[in-house]
Amino acid sequence: MSVDHVEEIAGDGEGDQIATAAAVTAAVRYYSVAPGIRLNVRSGPSTSYGVVRVLPEGARVPIYCQTPGQTISGPYGTTNVWDNIDDGQYISDAYVYTGSDGYVAGRCG
Repeated sequence: MSVDHVEEIAGDGEGDQIATAAAVTAAVRYYSVAPGIRLNVRSGPSTSYGVVRVLPEGARVPIYCQTPGQTISGPYGTTNVWDNIDDGQYISDAYVYTGSDGYVAGRCG
């Protein structure tokens, strides 16, 4: 396929939207919640926020951004980092295997 052909496809407006959606999808990584854990998803970065839903055992979650919040101890250590997994949905990073003790995504807000 030639470069001219790619530009022609991407220049039709529809291709731009598809390419943008693909780039956003490709940028999001999924991470595993600790084995055997059913995890409460909260509306903010603390256990004082209400439970929005409960993740089943074996869940894998996207991390869109991360924010500091209440310090929590879990299977993967003690941390104040909370992961935003959907609009208004947060889980403590102490329950998510990211391979890092720090931030793996940009800060929220």
